[in-house]
Amino acid sequence: MGAVLIVLAAGYGATAGWLLPRAAYRLSVEPGEPWRDRCPRGHRVRGWLGPARCRVPAEAVVQGRGQGRGRGRGPAGRPPGSAAPHAYGRRAVPLAALVGALCALLAAAVGVRPELAAYVGLAPVAVLLSLVDRAVHRLPDVLTLPLAAAVAAGLGTAALLPRAGGDWRPALLGGGALAGAYLLLHLINPAGMGFGDVKLALSLGVALGWYGWGVWAAGAFLGLLYGALYGLALLLRAPDKRNQGYAFGPFMAAGALTGVLLGGFGA
Repeated sequence: MGAVLIVLAAGYGATAGWLLPRAAYRLSVEPGEPWRDRCPRGHRVRGWLGPARCRVPAEAVVQGRGQGRGRGRGPAGRPPGSAAPHAYGRRAVPLAALVGALCALLAAAVGVRPELAAYVGLAPVAVLLSLVDRAVHRLPDVLTLPLAAAVAAGLGTAALLPRAGGDWRPALLGGGALAGAYLLLHLINPAGMGFGDVKLALSLGVALGWYGWGVWAAGAFLGLLYGALYGLALLLRAPDKRNQGYAFGPFMAAGALTGVLLGGFGA
């Protein structure tokens, strides 16, 4: 049963990862700007999920055929003026492999326990947020706030089911405590810790608190440690860019993932 669960979780994660590139591209905009609705070549992007790839727009094909009539064919047999299919943003295959591996790890750690559904649901969204944060140093409210509510509701449902490996009350307290700690860091140094990190801490704190305060402390500390080590590496590589900021959300997510894996294996 454990092996089957890992395979199912990996398949779910790979499918979810395959669908992330278009959403990551559309959400990667500066605060105050509308979500992207066109690819870099100006073609309209339809939908939010799927690989970031433009097919030949129908109107471009019709136009290209009209322009090419009587004048031969363009490159690769296309009418002159027609648009070629092209990719943009992140590639789907590496993201599918990454999210599939993360969900398989979570399944191996948590096992056949009801909280697994909440954790594998959290993983693709955390990866999506990390992609957006790396691109534009922003964690959109449209993802962070619903994610916190979804994780809390998912673990609350898991607490009502048999074989649950954690407790919902410490999970809720953990979410508030981690968000409060990041809020304090934000108030001390707003340039170094964005308010989006505070909102992301809500969902990550809930996920960590489910397995108790030891796991919560480990995950919170590791997120800070990963970020600090990356900042130190940047400083050693380019001392003249010591004041340059970097996305902290991916390190928060990595620390929380490590904590959940430790908690799952321990439970």
